[in-house]
Amino acid sequence: MKHFSTYSELCDYMDRLGLFHMDLTLGRMEAFWAARGLPDIPMIHVVGTNGKGSTCAFLTSLARAHGQKVGTFTSPHFVSPRERIQVNRRMLSEQTWVDLANEAMSVPGAEDLTYFEFQTCLAMLAFEQAGVNLAVMEAGLGGRFDATVAFKPSLTLFAPIGMDHEKILGPTLSDIARDKAGAILEGGVALTGPQEPEAMIRLQERAEAVHARLVYTVDVAGPVGAVRLGLKGIHQTANARLALAGWRWFAAGRSLRTDHITERFGLESAFLPGRFQRVEHDGRELILDGAHNAHALTALNAALKSEGIRPGKVVFACLRDKNLTDMLPLIRSLTDGPILVPAMHGERAADNQTIARAIGERASASESLQAALSTGPDAQGPTLVCGSLYLLAEFYILNPRFLTA
Repeated sequence: MKHFSTYSELCDYMDRLGLFHMDLTLGRMEAFWAARGLPDIPMIHVVGTNGKGSTCAFLTSLARAHGQKVGTFTSPHFVSPRERIQVNRRMLSEQTWVDLANEAMSVPGAEDLTYFEFQTCLAMLAFEQAGVNLAVMEAGLGGRFDATVAFKPSLTLFAPIGMDHEKILGPTLSDIARDKAGAILEGGVALTGPQEPEAMIRLQERAEAVHARLVYTVDVAGPVGAVRLGLKGIHQTANARLALAGWRWFAAGRSLRTDHITERFGLESAFLPGRFQRVEHDGRELILDGAHNAHALTALNAALKSEGIRPGKVVFACLRDKNLTDMLPLIRSLTDGPILVPAMHGERAADNQTIARAIGERASASESLQAALSTGPDAQGPTLVCGSLYLLAEFYILNPRFLTA
């Protein structure tokens, strides 16, 4: 049986598992929890393409505002894997991670788990140990075979479904939605906000096939446009409304008290780094946003317009597996100024010279994020940093103070 003595040893092990190694089946997770026994923890599952993390943040904040102890599991992380597992919005200590990992390794089949599966198991063990009242679990990539489905959630929230990970989930929106709809389980309940017609059809078909109930956000929660949401951007109103509907459904099922004043506080106090986050850095205003596909860039553009902001320049980079062609017109529309493309670290990073050429004459390649941020005279308007959560991670590694509210 493998045993970890230090957090560094654990990180080395997780690195060897491979951050981007995926094997989309549920067999390993089901075997692990059949041997261990599933914790008896109420869970809300959050699935979708864009807005999952924001929905989790709003939902966590709403439940906490109403006195619930909440475990939250999200991905990816910016600086440390410890960001992925939080109890009442606090990361666990390094020693706790080591203890949880050793507990997991005592279960038959643990050494077969992938990187994401292993951390998903650590999250649920942590939530059991902490005695949380609610586990908010964000799906990783898909739905039907996502590791988080193994916990058999009775309530699933669907954030907006869009084009992303086409090489894994399928080439069309209908294919992607079919996979994500697979997270709806037999006899369960799913809540969804607005979806593209093809995606909504797949959710409806799946719910009917497995005798589940598909509920629409508009039937549970009213508009939240009058609330000063903790996460900025017009697109966040849909994520906040979905989270509010999810909280109300959960609370009603357990006879928990909920009231409008506390709900408002919960929505206003939500925080998540890298989502239309405005910061002052080296005397300049930056907007940090993890928009990493065409769907998210469209929402970012709408958010900028709703706030009356026109970036003076854009710093953009993305991963190699993203559909750059669909993103190009959206990137160009974000600013009238220069677009700087820094070289990103990591094997999945797209070549910055290639991206710059594709964007056109206003774009140029930079050797690093720091170089891109400092290149050129001060522009009118803030600098927008977007295109990949991994690009933002490079900023947070250098400026970790911006990771917390």
